[in-house]
Amino acid sequence: MAESKYSKYIITKTKSDLTLPDFRREALETAPDTRTPMIYLDDEVLKGAFYVECVWFWKGMDKPEVEAHTHPFDEVITFFGSNPDDPQDLCGEVEIWLEDEKFTLTKSCLIFVPKGMKHCPLHIKRVD
Repeated sequence: MAESKYSKYIITKTKSDLTLPDFRREALETAPDTRTPMIYLDDEVLKGAFYVECVWFWKGMDKPEVEAHTHPFDEVITFFGSNPDDPQDLCGEVEIWLEDEKFTLTKSCLIFVPKGMKHCPLHIKRVD
């Protein structure tokens, strides 16, 4: 995209020098054929921006992708299906924990995680 006054606000790729936390890097190294990092945004990519990361999962995994953790910022976790005839169909199954409650997701959704809330494990169980 040509440089212009506002082109910096259109993010089209992942961060080139991205350093993942150990738990995320280990998950990627043990199952690299399950996902593709698509787009990443944070304050280093665009000054003043909040953290956003988009990852496309291609298939399910035998174990959770991310273990339980907390952090000092809000997070939004979003899952979209790929069925044009039924956009709400997740086309798979995801298991996620929020504090001590387990949720099994089969519909496209957005999950708001307030700062300090324990969340995960996150397990991509099936991708159709």
